[in-house]
Amino acid sequence: MSASERCWFQCVRGCPGRYSVFDVIYRCPKCGDLLEVRHDTDSLAQRSPDEWKTLFDTRTHSNDWPYGSGVWGKKEWVCPAVDDENIVSMYEGHTNLFWAQRFGMELGLDDLWVKLCGNSHTGSFKDLGMTVLVSVVKQMIADGAPVRAIACASTGDTSASLAAYCAAAGIPSIVFLPRNKVSAAQLIQPIANGAMVLSLDTDFDGCMAIVKEITQDKTVYLANSMNSLRIEGQKTVGIEIAQQFDWEPPDWIVIPVGNLGNISALGKGLLLMKELGLVDRLPRLVAAQAERANPFYLSYLTGFSELVPVKARKTAASAIQIGNPVSYEKAVKVLREFDGIVVQATESELAEAAARADRTGMYACPHTGVALAALIKLVEEGLIKRRDRAVVISTAHGLKFTQFKVDYHQGTLADAECLRRNPPIELPADVGAVKTAIAERLGAS
Repeated sequence: MSASERCWFQCVRGCPGRYSVFDVIYRCPKCGDLLEVRHDTDSLAQRSPDEWKTLFDTRTHSNDWPYGSGVWGKKEWVCPAVDDENIVSMYEGHTNLFWAQRFGMELGLDDLWVKLCGNSHTGSFKDLGMTVLVSVVKQMIADGAPVRAIACASTGDTSASLAAYCAAAGIPSIVFLPRNKVSAAQLIQPIANGAMVLSLDTDFDGCMAIVKEITQDKTVYLANSMNSLRIEGQKTVGIEIAQQFDWEPPDWIVIPVGNLGNISALGKGLLLMKELGLVDRLPRLVAAQAERANPFYLSYLTGFSELVPVKARKTAASAIQIGNPVSYEKAVKVLREFDGIVVQATESELAEAAARADRTGMYACPHTGVALAALIKLVEEGLIKRRDRAVVISTAHGLKFTQFKVDYHQGTLADAECLRRNPPIELPADVGAVKTAIAERLGAS
């Protein structure tokens, strides 16, 4: 069996028909639902679980191209059809699993960890999926496909990742951003990497509607998470977490969600591990949404009877300010497989959760704040117990959201109480005044 036959696109609902991962296709031509990448698990099962573990562990942080990447070190499980010379990688993955000991102690948890996916080339977990998608497109172009550019709608992180990987590959990129709804750090990233940046007077859902129209032209390839190639890279997060715990999955994983591709990917990787025998149980998954962009939470309350899109309102968690998530069906399937929970967080809850985490050594982005707030609620409700091993996935680096931090500590963050604000103390250049201020602070602590 050739490498190209070991993975393919297939309808997520199970419609008959297989499609090459090198075809320009995003939805099932029979029912219109999303596609997913399927793998020949019979072929993968020819290696034993222990052989897979040894292979993956041996490749970790190696300089053997491209296997030192946290994604491409699992190439056989991700996209074996891409030739090594067409892989576009910045050695993404292998991000720190941070033992949040002090924060856990505050919450009454002995075993709390934060997966710092923002410690990546462009500062977010999006790099994990983008390396796969851009590599496939580079292979397509090498094989003669008339692709002229790759395009995406974004709330900031996807556009940064697409622009960087396209710049490395020498492929033009086009990004659609909602005007004045992404941070300055997120906006400058695709600009610096040479992308064509279109700042539109709409929200993410409006940008998404336009990019779907533009990419009907098959020479402009769609890079949003409705393209299942992104999911293949992102699914390595769950695999990597288990690997970092010596192939023992945690009890809980909490992840912030917007367009729902990330939780779909997380579940996909964990299920593949279980199917191939690397783990014998699955964690429970928690999808965390901002209250102002909560269609998945509202659907959860009805037993996922249907998705009712909402008009997403402005939230500090701008990357998940999405009212009509494209990966809804995939995410519902995953939540049901994992006995999953959906929790929402208010603006004040997410801000205070991020600030509490920061006081224990983290530097949490607002989206991680949403996940941390969900964690706090589940601990308070008694669902997550003291001895449970819980992992919160931090999706982006806090430095991409400096204004969020500044506004909080100035006490001007909208709809947040800012209970832990820590502004600088302005004093004259006088030793006595400085000693007094220090004494007051240390005495107060």
